[in-house]
Amino acid sequence: MEEIETHCYNKGCGKKFVPSENGPDACEHHPGEPVFHDAYKGWSCCNKRTTDFTEFLNIKGCAKGLHSNQKPPEKPKPAPLSKEEKEAVVVVEAPKPNQPIEPTERPSETDPLVRLPVTVGASLKTALEQLTVSDPGVKTAEGATSNDVKEGTVCKNLSCQKSYVNEQSNFEKCIYHHGKAIFHEGMKYWSCCRRKTTDFNNFLEQEGCTEGSHVWIVKEDDTKKLVDCRYDWHQTSSQVVLSVYCKNSQPDLSFVEANQVLLNVSISFNQGKNQFTKTIRLYGVIDPTRSSMTMLGSKCEIKLKKGEAGSWKKYELPPATKTTAKEDGAN
Repeated sequence: MEEIETHCYNKGCGKKFVPSENGPDACEHHPGEPVFHDAYKGWSCCNKRTTDFTEFLNIKGCAKGLHSNQKPPEKPKPAPLSKEEKEAVVVVEAPKPNQPIEPTERPSETDPLVRLPVTVGASLKTALEQLTVSDPGVKTAEGATSNDVKEGTVCKNLSCQKSYVNEQSNFEKCIYHHGKAIFHEGMKYWSCCRRKTTDFNNFLEQEGCTEGSHVWIVKEDDTKKLVDCRYDWHQTSSQVVLSVYCKNSQPDLSFVEANQVLLNVSISFNQGKNQFTKTIRLYGVIDPTRSSMTMLGSKCEIKLKKGEAGSWKKYELPPATKTTAKEDGAN
């Protein structure tokens, strides 16, 4: 009597067999469970993995044994929900957006300004290596007195970096570079002392070679043209970024100063012939000590650390009126 072939239900086998030919090594199958993780498919009993489902079905069994004509037991179905569970209402609330922060106890705009640290990007370094920065040609403003200088004002002599504190600051020795910056064949140096370096940061940090008096207030040379550059801003919950669009800005002739609510921007570009200057009354309060400027080939990014995390409705307040200035000075 001819035996009827029976389908084997061992996982990974899928063959038909006749009982008389069933032996200890007749069936190659997977004793483990299917594993699906990060797009990979395989079996828990062996290490072979694949991303293709057809290849997964054809993975050869890793164990041998008897064929089985017994279907594997079905997994128990989840218990039906009770009437109370079906009627239960699950309330899901959408995440609340960052609430705009309103300026409270606004610091005084007359507080001393802090000069923000500057980072020069690779794109600007490359561009400046092909240019020679012109002498800025600044002159001391006629009739300027110490009464005209605000505390925290930085000396305008190149590479000085000293700030005005009080009358005594006028008698301090100023060490600066009186020449112009030169960029030639990868080398960077000042025409007045010619200490050459290939590193841009080392160039900016070179101590001056000339002794003289500090210059707190300067008069721009007539050849330098004030230009209105395009600028915009964006924000995160912890930072506000102002982008000023000007090509090939001059790091040694540019600076940004700020206190908690006031921003003073001065960026020189076009080989020192053009200057962008703007004073901004900030909408919110910032931390100047954790703010900075990054100078790139096509723009300058001024990154201001918010005093408190949140959203600003706008970047700047309208210019101060006489009444506002009096009230602010009284704070």
